[in-house]
Amino acid sequence: MERNLFGKTGLLLSKVVYGGIISMNESRTDSDAYVSYAIDAGVNYFDVAPSYGDAQEKLGISLKPYRNNVYLACKTAQRTAFEERKELENSLATLFTDHFDIYQLHALSTPEDLDTVFGKDGAMETLIKAKSDGLIRNIGFSAHNEDVAIKALLTYDFDSVLFPVNFAQSL
Repeated sequence: MERNLFGKTGLLLSKVVYGGIISMNESRTDSDAYVSYAIDAGVNYFDVAPSYGDAQEKLGISLKPYRNNVYLACKTAQRTAFEERKELENSLATLFTDHFDIYQLHALSTPEDLDTVFGKDGAMETLIKAKSDGLIRNIGFSAHNEDVAIKALLTYDFDSVLFPVNFAQSL
């Protein structure tokens, strides 16, 4: 499987990503089989979020034998430091890991999101501290609004950005 450098992370990630939502609502046996198949095919990047139903629970168990040989990313929709810290700790425990290779603010969409995230007691306080403590190796975000994404990039030196590109809309 071909691999590419991802953002400023320095991580060499497989071109195909295992979206944790694949394990959502599946049996443990099926989730284990899907993860094993992906590993055998050369996938080394797994991405999940608490908003994906029971995917964290399933993926955490399925990834246990492989965790030291793959990159694991998680996303958060929390915007305050307190709520973000609770979610981060829960995701780490649920996924049986001591760190995330990439942790992303998910779906930054409005100027209000940015005001909260970057404001006093905002989620960035937790993310910066977690990175300093080694719980997060790289901080990123996803966005669907160009103005919000640009403002976020001007506010913090993120390691990665996920932004949808739809080639059909640009034709």
